[in-house]
Amino acid sequence: MTKRSRGPWGRLPVAAVTLAVAAPLAACGSQASSSASGDGKARITVLRSTGALFEPLYIAEQQGYFKDAGLEVTIKAGAPDTSQNAPSVLNGEAQFAMTDSAGFLKGAAKKMPVRVVSGLVSSTAKGARTEGLLVKKDSSIKRFADLEGKTVGLSALGTTIQFLAEYLVEQDGGDPSKVKFVALPVTSLNDAASTGKTDAVYSFGAFYAAGKAAGLRSMGKGMSELPGIPQGLLFSSQEYLSANSGTTKKFTDAVAKALTYANEHPEAVKAIDKKYTQLPPDYIDKASIANYDKNINTTVMRTMITKMNEYGLLTSAPKDDALYWNQAPTVTSGS
Repeated sequence: MTKRSRGPWGRLPVAAVTLAVAAPLAACGSQASSSASGDGKARITVLRSTGALFEPLYIAEQQGYFKDAGLEVTIKAGAPDTSQNAPSVLNGEAQFAMTDSAGFLKGAAKKMPVRVVSGLVSSTAKGARTEGLLVKKDSSIKRFADLEGKTVGLSALGTTIQFLAEYLVEQDGGDPSKVKFVALPVTSLNDAASTGKTDAVYSFGAFYAAGKAAGLRSMGKGMSELPGIPQGLLFSSQEYLSANSGTTKKFTDAVAKALTYANEHPEAVKAIDKKYTQLPPDYIDKASIANYDKNINTTVMRTMITKMNEYGLLTSAPKDDALYWNQAPTVTSGS
């Protein structure tokens, strides 16, 4: 398939935040050594997303997992566009940051010296739907191949969501190059579908629920169409990891404990969402929690890399040794 150009990268506030790369970033210096507090604890700053999926970080703090590991961790809200977080990781202002899979792969394709250290959330066939493609109830679009020649509204271009939409069109026998994608404010997506400004939109979270309540029809199974898509990741600089593998292992082990706790205690997740997000409390109470998972499915990631490169969403197809920390919890499909 011939690669084709795409529009400017937009912003997605939850799991599909974009990790854009500027050439000068690769030349940024970093502070490779971890600093220590007065009591000898290793100091770490982690930049979370501004939307969601960061709940386990606060759980690790609340449950004392970081403290027990000898870590003094500061959790800060990063920029809505994680391209603003990458320099902070590379120059040592932060040691770890969150992103989504497409955002990270975009950076890797530009040879940015960062590596995935842990997963946070992956798509799964389990649980209730919280995102997906929406069309008018009487729309002629009945299957993904029907999106050929149509316009689909997204909250940002070049994200995991755009990859998934194109992938599903292709899997259904359609030509994704014939689908037009436009970026719209997330608050405008449902209206765009309802008024015919776009033929379809991909919505998520409370906006997805509101769209269905307003009479829009949901198509497909959302991210669960391809289980294993990493929706939330933690990454660090290659230089920091080389100098601080022990501290990194303590940090990722503490996060792993928090992921297990989050899956077992949805009420703790919802309490954090009420404190740190702007989602309506009623929606938080009713919504299913994410599927927290430390493992990175490298088989699914390779599918994403190959297809995103074909669709023109990546400038190259980076190899695995340019993606993962050597102690990252990776798995393959079926393992």
